[in-house]
Amino acid sequence: MTDDTTNEGRSMTVNRTIEAPPERVYDAFLDPDELGEWLPPDGFRAEVHELEPEEGGQFRMTFIAETEELEPYSQSFHGTYVELVPGERIVHTDEFETDDPGMTGEMTVTVTFEAVSDGTAVTVHQEGIPEDVPVDDANAGWMNSLENLAQLVE
Repeated sequence: MTDDTTNEGRSMTVNRTIEAPPERVYDAFLDPDELGEWLPPDGFRAEVHELEPEEGGQFRMTFIAETEELEPYSQSFHGTYVELVPGERIVHTDEFETDDPGMTGEMTVTVTFEAVSDGTAVTVHQEGIPEDVPVDDANAGWMNSLENLAQLVE
């Protein structure tokens, strides 16, 4: 397992090697049951309301707090799949459902999958992070999610 994180403005990039083939890791991003299991950070669960895994397809989900210190917080978000290359690349938009101006705006998430000797090098690049979301929090959230993903598919 290797981790690497960089911050640039309102963007971030996270890298992690997962001990599973690229096709398996890619599929976990597009299966609603699996995505709902690994994507929410610790202390949250997810409800996947919609997931159409095709270019131009939509997704919508809600993260719901499950710990006393975070309850009753929940956050819904949605997006569109822009590019899907099986086992290689996923590009999608992402937008929080809120009226809070500091949380609005469309983000772009690009995920690449590269076969390496010990599994799959996964790179997540997120850009357009809203002003009220600390970039370090976005980094930490993705690192936590990728740890959950590794536990699911390894």
